[in-house]
Amino acid sequence: MDMGESKPERWCGLKDSSWCKQFKNISNPLMARYVYGFIFLAANLLAWSARDELSSISTITKVKGLRVCKVEKECLGANGVLRVSMGCFLFFMMMFWSTTRASELNEARDKWHSGWWSVKIVLWILLTIFPFLLPSALIELYGQIAQFGAGVFLLIQLISIISFINWLNDYFTSETYAERFKIHVMIFAATSYFICLVGIILMYVWYAPIPSCLLNIFFITWSLVLLQLMTSVSIHPKVNGGLLSPGLMGLYVVFLCWCAIRSEPEGDQCIRKAGTVPETDWLNIISFVIGILAIVFATFSTGIDSKSFQLKKSEKPTQENDVPYGYGFFHFVFAVGAMYFAMLLVGWNSHHSMKKWSLDVGWTSAWVRIVNEWLSVCVYLWILIAPVIWKNRHIEST
Repeated sequence: MDMGESKPERWCGLKDSSWCKQFKNISNPLMARYVYGFIFLAANLLAWSARDELSSISTITKVKGLRVCKVEKECLGANGVLRVSMGCFLFFMMMFWSTTRASELNEARDKWHSGWWSVKIVLWILLTIFPFLLPSALIELYGQIAQFGAGVFLLIQLISIISFINWLNDYFTSETYAERFKIHVMIFAATSYFICLVGIILMYVWYAPIPSCLLNIFFITWSLVLLQLMTSVSIHPKVNGGLLSPGLMGLYVVFLCWCAIRSEPEGDQCIRKAGTVPETDWLNIISFVIGILAIVFATFSTGIDSKSFQLKKSEKPTQENDVPYGYGFFHFVFAVGAMYFAMLLVGWNSHHSMKKWSLDVGWTSAWVRIVNEWLSVCVYLWILIAPVIWKNRHIEST
């Protein structure tokens, strides 16, 4: 592309040209997102390979630099995951610091974000190799920090999901579309609640078959209570949020509860369908692949949603030469996402052994999911009642 053409013309060229031509452009932020997503997917697959292959190779235990746990053979895989994750984290953090204030197309940071792929691929490879040269004590320290970083990723993700649900609800209930989509909203809300109730009933059948499964009964019942609480607050006259928003949130809450119980390790009658199976079969492999792709998609979709995290809405109108999304935020989400996929592959515990084709299994993983569920409900309820609280304070002050 001619670097001398004007910025608006360049932007129009990006939007109007074919997908193949866009990919070949030296500076294209729209296509750059997918390249970074592919790099992130490659890091996920490399980390999985390091976990399962290193754990199965007995001779590798002789490598002094990879010794990190008491049970060396089982923990080598977790150590390899953390090293790959650290390399991915360093790469995206470098991209974060170098692009965080990019605001216009065709400036140096935009070109660096959207181009220079040969340099960045070499940089990613070098940063992936670098952690394997570090002592295990430093990698173990990174594993502890990664738990915090993964928690940050989960917080960003749930805020993004809640923001999308609220935007969807506001869109369909706005004055412009309220009458047109009234029936559609009722159908979507009813379907959401129906799926939530079916999911809760199935969890009782699958994961609480006997009265002694007290923990699972508590998790499932409390999810039902939270669904009722969100609905009651949303339809309160002072909030007037409707049924669509809590219905969609209910789907997310039930899904998190299901993920939490699925993460519980095997070993008792309460887990009829655990996250791992004794023998590797195609269903288990497909489930694992879908889980990996879900991590990449969640990171990608959250990374391009920087507007949901703006503390103050900009009054400046969007210009044609503005960057299409926040580059710095995009790379930061991928950086903490690197920590997140590491925690899923090691079950949030670098000293915890994982079976092949397993993902996010262990009691730590289960409690992380449950806490994430409860926190998401708290954030959602706060978003609902905060405007009412501030409005009442404003009235009292006047």
